[in-house]
Amino acid sequence: MNIDNKLTAVFEQHGDEYIAYIEEIPGVNTQGATMEETRANLREALELILDVRREMALEDQAGKIITREDIKMVA
Repeated sequence: MNIDNKLTAVFEQHGDEYIAYIEEIPGVNTQGATMEETRANLREALELILDVRREMALEDQAGKIITREDIKMVA
């Protein structure tokens, strides 16, 4: 099984605007007036959803005995 440390950003033009999402992470999506704006918005959306999911995980783990470790994705 290959694991790649890259995510796929998909940009679609809709009229004068763009929408974008990360294929591998549901819920990471955005829009913008230009590709540059949309790209920046997508990075921010990714950061925000990861922060929220970390907070939710910490709340769920409260009071439990857990082991936490970093994982590096390599191909």
